[in-house]
Amino acid sequence: MIPVPHSRLVAYRDDGPLSRGMGMIVAGQLPPLPPALAGAFVTAVLLLVGVAGTEGLAVFAPAVALLLAGPGSSHAHDGRLDWLVPPILRLTEYVFVAAVGFAHDVPPFVIVLVLGAMAFHHYDVVYRLRQKVYPPPWLATLGLGWEGRMLLVALAGLAGMVTPVYLLLTAYLWGLFAWESLTCWLAAPRTGLDAADLGAED
Repeated sequence: MIPVPHSRLVAYRDDGPLSRGMGMIVAGQLPPLPPALAGAFVTAVLLLVGVAGTEGLAVFAPAVALLLAGPGSSHAHDGRLDWLVPPILRLTEYVFVAAVGFAHDVPPFVIVLVLGAMAFHHYDVVYRLRQKVYPPPWLATLGLGWEGRMLLVALAGLAGMVTPVYLLLTAYLWGLFAWESLTCWLAAPRTGLDAADLGAED
């Protein structure tokens, strides 16, 4: 079990290696909210003009635009409105994944499964932090982070292999997040109340 840091918002971001590396460059000097808003705005505009349905390099534009939020990953997220950053990243990632999937005729149930795996992971992180159980650092790395998943989806659109990549991503993310969550909660210590109940039964 890993101690929970002072700011939980950093864990809620679900940054991958690329975003964390960009954050290390600026050493926490960049406020996280303005670049996240800028990246989300540019991404929304690009999706509205139909970039999600292209098979050229343009499909990378939303993912690259949202990388504006990467350098903010090392900030303490102690601003009054910094709590908005994780929801902005979640919404932008989900919309981008769904938009590319529907634009490339991926079966709707596959899109739902991909989004479900990501939503399950994000809910699990929120709940475990409430229980003072911090997710291991390698989980966000193997889970690719929000930026890694967006870039992978963009690469699938460029290669014209969106459906196969979504199927592989579904199996991989559900396998990784469900397995790690199960093993984590099985290893977590009982609460004081549970322990008292167990002692009373004995």
